[in-house]
Amino acid sequence: MGQTPRPPRREAEERVLAALPGWVDALSQLNRLIAERMGVTANDLSCLHVLNQQGPATAAELAGKVGLTPGSVSRMLDRLDAAGLIKRTPKDRRRVLIEPTGDGLARIAAYYAGLTARSHDDLAVFSPEELNALVLFIERSEHSAVGELARLRQHHDAG
Repeated sequence: MGQTPRPPRREAEERVLAALPGWVDALSQLNRLIAERMGVTANDLSCLHVLNQQGPATAAELAGKVGLTPGSVSRMLDRLDAAGLIKRTPKDRRRVLIEPTGDGLARIAAYYAGLTARSHDDLAVFSPEELNALVLFIERSEHSAVGELARLRQHHDAG
């Protein structure tokens, strides 16, 4: 007896899900290499991405956004500062805003220029409607990943 064939939609979903780990791993390796060449860690580079996308933040805000302890964020900020990638601006007597430097952003852009060009080439085969579907999938997937991260952190803290 043969297996019941999967519906075409489910098969397509499975192909998408099977392709994701390789893509995520390749991006993770690229990020680690870029971080190494910039003289920081992959978490440091992640922090720079957060600052670039979401704007200046305090150390406490960054800790929540990158999922690190305040002590780890403090050491991370020291490394980023020493590498000339961030600047600290007093907001008031107790709070300091952290933001990427122009030089830091230019260095990151230079490292990612090749991937950006390749990605534009990759996206050129899609219609605007297909691109909108890709954006929707990426946004929903990010939301799901953040939700799963929160669930696992809560489960770990409770256990």
